[in-house]
Amino acid sequence: MSGHSKFANIKHKKEKNDAAKGKIFTIIGREIAVAVKEGGPDPANNFKLAQVITKAKANNMPNDTIERGIKKAAGDVGNVNYKYVTYEGYGPNGIAIIVDALTDNSNRTAANVRSAFTKGNGSIGTPGCVSFMFDKKGQIIVDKEECDMDADDLMMVALDAGAEDFNEEDDSFEILTDPDQFGEVSKALEEAGIPMASAEVTMLPQTYVTLTDETAIKNLQRTLDLLDEDDDVQAVYHNWDE
Repeated sequence: MSGHSKFANIKHKKEKNDAAKGKIFTIIGREIAVAVKEGGPDPANNFKLAQVITKAKANNMPNDTIERGIKKAAGDVGNVNYKYVTYEGYGPNGIAIIVDALTDNSNRTAANVRSAFTKGNGSIGTPGCVSFMFDKKGQIIVDKEECDMDADDLMMVALDAGAEDFNEEDDSFEILTDPDQFGEVSKALEEAGIPMASAEVTMLPQTYVTLTDETAIKNLQRTLDLLDEDDDVQAVYHNWDE
């Protein structure tokens, strides 16, 4: 437990996403295309595609949009040329930052990510320089206001499906899974009619760092904003305790 509400962060992110929903759908559309290219159009036999579909539904992407994306990708496999790249580095005061990108031009993306770090007084590091500070986990957030199920019952549904941990906060429940069990757990919650405010495989910091210096906070926020604006960037993980 980090000591602060994860759902407050999720809600904040969703508010930002709602203002740029087109970008979010584009990002997920790219992930669908790559997943289909790598493992085919059937989510029952394509674990990565199943993960992306769960993420898409949690971001309120309509089912027909998801289906169109899968069909388009299946018929256009030879033209899908995106690839995943990950960058690791440091923000002000040594804040650890991981950037996942999906790009058709690695040189462009690398230059843009490096620029975002530099403008925020940070620096790109070598692969592995900060990822050891994070754990890769499936994370599902359930908004208490949208969930009618009792906490104990919800916990049992999650644990019976293979979840590793269950945490309760003021406004939300957090369910953590091994990445390989994420699909099974999210499917069990969906079948039980439990609404998910967020559902994705993510990188969770083992410890959080608090910033008190206003200049450092301003610089870090600039880096995060620039990365958020980059169409190639899929996700940004950091250990700043906002």
